[in-house]
Amino acid sequence: MAFSFTNSKDRTYYLHRKDTTLKNGRTQTIYFFAKEIKDGALDAVPDGYMVSESRNGLPVLKKAA
Repeated sequence: MAFSFTNSKDRTYYLHRKDTTLKNGRTQTIYFFAKEIKDGALDAVPDGYMVSESRNGLPVLKKAA
């Protein structure tokens, strides 16, 4: 089951992960939230991260302090 986050506006978002290759050839992992479950959905928040909500209600993944 994909990790879900329901914001203050009662909308549910699902956490996803995607590995992309940058122009210099380096690979970088991108975490993002989507309204639907797609390929790359995660079951839990990665270690060292936490979910926060922005002013406009969108969930954001931040590094834990």
